[in-house]
Amino acid sequence: MHSTRVWQAGLASGAAALAALPFVANDYLVGTGLTLLMWVALTQSWCVLSRLTGYVSLGHVVFYGLGAYLVVVSWQVVPLALAIVGAGVLAAAFAALVGMPVLRVKGPYFVILTFGLAELVKYSIMAIESASGVASRILFGTPDLMVVYFAMFALALAAIGLLTWVSGSRFGHGLRSLRENELAAETLGVPVVRYKLLAFVLSAALPGMVGAVMALRSTYFVVGQVFDPMISITVIAMAILGGGDNARGPLLGVIFLTALAELLWAQAPLLYMIILGAVLIVFVLLVPDGLMGLLGKHAREARR
Repeated sequence: MHSTRVWQAGLASGAAALAALPFVANDYLVGTGLTLLMWVALTQSWCVLSRLTGYVSLGHVVFYGLGAYLVVVSWQVVPLALAIVGAGVLAAAFAALVGMPVLRVKGPYFVILTFGLAELVKYSIMAIESASGVASRILFGTPDLMVVYFAMFALALAAIGLLTWVSGSRFGHGLRSLRENELAAETLGVPVVRYKLLAFVLSAALPGMVGAVMALRSTYFVVGQVFDPMISITVIAMAILGGGDNARGPLLGVIFLTALAELLWAQAPLLYMIILGAVLIVFVLLVPDGLMGLLGKHAREARR
């Protein structure tokens, strides 16, 4: 109970600080806050499927990219709010369409399949753009940075709320049972297929809207950038660093890795990726339960 109160107080304090950031900070710090919120939304939504069920997806970026692409092609044709919502609907609909065949495989086959699916969509859109004679797109008249920031702020809160609700619900406990033993869960009456598909669809909607909002931030659209596999890899790294299968762990992982990345960019730009890779290796080998596991261990020792 005490840890829950501390978590709630910390979340409220962090949300208040981030809400006040655009009014007191310069554009660089606001941009850093926007990036932090983007990773929060993406990582929390990824955990809805992959952390709870154990189906590790390397294709989370496909939903992000589809959302960005929809906003770009519909720019100044449909209202912006409708386009952002439509980006989430498109991503969820795509997940529902491909979910049944994709979720039939498990383990490393699922990882490879989701990565291949993301690459297939990326190169398909590249082919469409090439056939249309379009190499890139520029968005003119995009909203102010503050508007983009608070749109992302809302999506980050929605993602935390979604994972918190799923994690504590009967649905979430059913997803955990799939992670432990899918065959046994099905034998005990858990609707395995329906639960997996629903988790896949829920985890897709928010990244679609995140991609739509970030397209407004960059204003320059290139297919290869919004479908970059490093987005999926970074999300997985943040979730692993945070640990746990609720909203707390991924949030800690996002804060830690974002702060570390900013520090390394400032202090050691040439060694950035080397140091970051070394940190990830250390965490995987020495702290397999992530920051949540490390904090939990220290809390238990303190109580003893």
